[in-house]
Amino acid sequence: MSIDLKLENLDKLFPDNFTQEQVAKAKTLFLKQLALTAHKFYGGKMQTAPKAGVFGFNWFNVWYTPGVSKISTTIRDDNDTSFDLSNRGNLVAVVSDSTRVLGDGNCTPPGGLGVMEGKAFLMKYLGGVDATALCIDSRNAAGEHDPDVIIDFVKRLQPSFGAINLEDISQPNCYKVLDTLREECDIPVWHDDAQGTGSVTVAGLINALKVAGKEMGDVRIVMLGAGASNTTIARLMIKAGADPQKMVLFDTKGSLSFNREDLKADPRFYRKWELCESTNPEAFPDMATACKGADVLIALSKPGPDTVKPEWISVMAEKSIVFTCANPVPEIYPYAAKEAGAYIVATGRGDFPNQVNNSLGFPAILKGALMVRARKITDEMAITAARSLARFAEEKGLSTEYIIPTMEEAGVFPYEAADVAMQAIKDGVARIKMTRKEAYASAQKDITYARSMTDNLIANDFIKEPPVDLIEAALKSAIDEVS
Repeated sequence: MSIDLKLENLDKLFPDNFTQEQVAKAKTLFLKQLALTAHKFYGGKMQTAPKAGVFGFNWFNVWYTPGVSKISTTIRDDNDTSFDLSNRGNLVAVVSDSTRVLGDGNCTPPGGLGVMEGKAFLMKYLGGVDATALCIDSRNAAGEHDPDVIIDFVKRLQPSFGAINLEDISQPNCYKVLDTLREECDIPVWHDDAQGTGSVTVAGLINALKVAGKEMGDVRIVMLGAGASNTTIARLMIKAGADPQKMVLFDTKGSLSFNREDLKADPRFYRKWELCESTNPEAFPDMATACKGADVLIALSKPGPDTVKPEWISVMAEKSIVFTCANPVPEIYPYAAKEAGAYIVATGRGDFPNQVNNSLGFPAILKGALMVRARKITDEMAITAARSLARFAEEKGLSTEYIIPTMEEAGVFPYEAADVAMQAIKDGVARIKMTRKEAYASAQKDITYARSMTDNLIANDFIKEPPVDLIEAALKSAIDEVS
């Protein structure tokens, strides 16, 4: 193939006379157009494939009737044997009503399939976990998106799965859905937009603070956006040692504080009101004021590139840390944030350094939970995953351009999964016990299998390489639009 799509080579695809802003815009357009044509070429990203073989005609009678009757009656008499005798023990349902897909808002239930298949793709390749996308219509008889519809659906679904990954559910419904299902289901229910993003952001922050020579409990943190992601990031940061009195969050109506009577009066936003009570005692009036002297800015809000203003960053403290993680376009591009004075910059994108993206978390966290058949994923498991990611990167050597592992570092996923499994056992939510060595080996085996299977499908031409002209057309389209 004549076009190299490696991270470090993407910028080189564009004309030398392009400005940094033009290159950043062209990359986004190129990746979007390539996604469209590549998805059409493959017909999506996932398929169902058997893990058992047919070694003669009578194996049909083993895998189906009459032999399979023994499987049904064995599971009937002890439901937990379903984890061993079926794929349930390594199977995740990715459930969404597609009401808040990335930065694109309500995309209708089928509109979320691209993202949910993407989660399944990453779970398999990075975590050795099987997953299936289930995009549902959450509207009730009155036509309103109803959290109880999702709750009922997941409860009825759980006998077929080892875990549930909730995704792209708008607030405030997402809070009730997660908190109810975490307590009432007998398998882990995980909201990746919230807990996953929270875990990986905390990991990046732990190491960014080390590079900057600052302590978690001492820094002043400003957060732009107060949806499921940032409210959970705030909660996990506080558990990891951040001082809530030195933290302020902004939503579209201003800062969260004791003055927000609108949130106090609406019980659906109870998670946001909890932060109103515990953070921002100064009741900062606006972002410009809050950012003066702040050490950290974490934005998960409206896609940019002009959502975060350079002048906000320019008044932050020395060696400031800026995470702008909106997708598909960060609130400010990294080059612009650095020009404004940021010391360390992270985004949610893989084509920039320091990708703080939940793809580093959920494949391994879910794998760790599945290996010990956890009944839930605790906040302590999420924080353990954060510290595991941070430690793995630190062992490699930290810098302003490397505060967190990349998805290309295959070794991070069994490492993190094993740590999460151990925390599940410690928290008393695991059905079975194993040593960390056993957990690491099990995760490594499944991840190696998944990657090898994909590699073999490519090598044997079952997965064909996209035609070069398809990629070239996407590139030309992006260059033409920006020129």
